[in-house]
Amino acid sequence: MDPLSDVLSLLKPRSYMSASLDAGGNWSIQFPWHEGIKFNAVISGQCWLRVEGVPDAVCLHAGDCFLLPSGRPFRLASDMTLTPIDADTIFSTAREGGIVSCNGGGDFFLVGSRFALTGSNADILLGVLPPIVHIRKESDSSVLRWSLERMMQELRERQPGALLVAQHLAHMMLVQTLRLHLAEGLRGGVGWLFALADKQMGAAINSMHSDPAHRWKLQELAERIGMSRSTFALKFKATIGVSPMEYLTRWRMLLAGDRLLNSSDPISVIALSLGYESESAFSTAFKRVMGCSPRQYSRGRNPASPSQ
Repeated sequence: MDPLSDVLSLLKPRSYMSASLDAGGNWSIQFPWHEGIKFNAVISGQCWLRVEGVPDAVCLHAGDCFLLPSGRPFRLASDMTLTPIDADTIFSTAREGGIVSCNGGGDFFLVGSRFALTGSNADILLGVLPPIVHIRKESDSSVLRWSLERMMQELRERQPGALLVAQHLAHMMLVQTLRLHLAEGLRGGVGWLFALADKQMGAAINSMHSDPAHRWKLQELAERIGMSRSTFALKFKATIGVSPMEYLTRWRMLLAGDRLLNSSDPISVIALSLGYESESAFSTAFKRVMGCSPRQYSRGRNPASPSQ
């Protein structure tokens, strides 16, 4: 797989919820802190969106999609000067995949879904996204809008395999959103996602992901992408925020954590498959990156997020 697919494969969407809002007249709704990611699509009408910590409100029009990855409180309103009502007063009785009405509806219609990502590994994805991802282009938003509407249908009808379909749709929306960011260049940021927009850094990351057990050396990686050792090391750290070897170790530990939780492989086998000849060396690296020992992690006692 490619690096983006590798990362997403470790992030297993869960806790799906969906509902639509049909609003009319003048209205303003305040939403509290939320767990996970919210995807929304404006089907008709327009409104304002304000997210806590973001200076300016965003005007949303029919056809727009937006993603809220940070869990921050936010407000949707026809007029931002209105005193908002609490979202719980409207959505508390909403049926899964159903439609709630505000002021009789008729002027504005929004569909939305929310899902959480399993485990502390979610930080490696959500940490590189802005508080609001606003998608205006019709050709781009149409894919997300279709996915949202399909997810609502799956969750509402609950046919056999509905949750698996919802998981794949959630991944589809994440991939499409991240692709759009990559297409826009993502210049000026630091992190693995930004590096994928750079041909040389992306190739280096792809090499490490394709064979994490290989005993990669800085010189070998630099030669693969046609750079000098020193120039490669400096650019990699400037783009991603860590050295190539630190990135490789962190990726190996994320893979190890996934196997510890989702397979019956013994620690010694996992260590060997990731390039560690001794279990003790692997355990030392794992604890440094993941914040606890492999055995503690496998028992579900993994409160710490991977170190940056």
